[in-house]
Amino acid sequence: MFQKLLFAFDVPRVPAVLFAVLGVFTKHIAYWMPKLYIPSELCLVKTPNAAEKPVLRLQAVGRVVFFLTLFSSTLLAQTSPEAKKPHKDGKSMAVLAHFALGGHMPAGDLAKRFGVNGSLGGGTELITSKNWIFGLEGAFIFGSRVKDDPLSILRTPSGDIIGNDRAIANTRLQERGLYLGATIGKLLTFNEERAGLRLTFGGGWAQHSIRVIDDSRSVVQIRDDYKKGYDRLCGGPALQQFIGWQKVGYGRDMSWLFGFEFNQAFTQTRRDWDFAEMRKLEGRRVDLRFGIRLAWTLPFYTGTAEEIYY
Repeated sequence: MFQKLLFAFDVPRVPAVLFAVLGVFTKHIAYWMPKLYIPSELCLVKTPNAAEKPVLRLQAVGRVVFFLTLFSSTLLAQTSPEAKKPHKDGKSMAVLAHFALGGHMPAGDLAKRFGVNGSLGGGTELITSKNWIFGLEGAFIFGSRVKDDPLSILRTPSGDIIGNDRAIANTRLQERGLYLGATIGKLLTFNEERAGLRLTFGGGWAQHSIRVIDDSRSVVQIRDDYKKGYDRLCGGPALQQFIGWQKVGYGRDMSWLFGFEFNQAFTQTRRDWDFAEMRKLEGRRVDLRFGIRLAWTLPFYTGTAEEIYY
């Protein structure tokens, strides 16, 4: 801020020595100020306190001017208005950090167990100057509709579960899932802006399970490790595709992406025993999801040692 003010008043043309002399001179004025005091009805009565206050204030001003002069002279020695600034066009290599929100419809074997689900995720990508994309991403999957009932073995004919306190237990089932993978793709631009059609393909690991919740905390059968016999955890390799629009901004421009996402997971059970079925659930599954994804992106541009910026 101080440096900009100096440039505004054309201070670079004034020798820094004059400012230092001004600071020292101000201190001497502060010392001789009481001796030049002339009583007047319009002035304060001359007392030791009245004389000391202007002296102290002017001495403080002298010190401030002196140190600011030295500081400004250092800045002026390092920077000048004619200094060449690095070129920043917003199209060089950059690291992108994503924070995403999505909604999906299930299909295949997944639709037999769960309903509509949502996702929260994030990732890190490297976009080259040619707009090739390489990255890693992950997403937490959640849902409230569960079509399977792993607690059927615990229910009474009326459909209730009786807890250890002899009261009806309050239990709920939710969907939980996870996806972790790598991504490769391309951003196809159509004008000077770094915005256009985003096409990516990825692969990794996907899993899903049923979360059993006992709000009453009265059902011993679904506590601790016993829950694993009811959650029907499944996992396996997965593929993911995305097509949509992406804008990679520069400076204060907003960066975002929006489009359609497709997931295919080839899973199987990861539990040795299912209490409801009284056996291990064999067989391979094809769990499909498709939906939309919206992400906010924070770009970090990189260049030479003199051109690192974000």
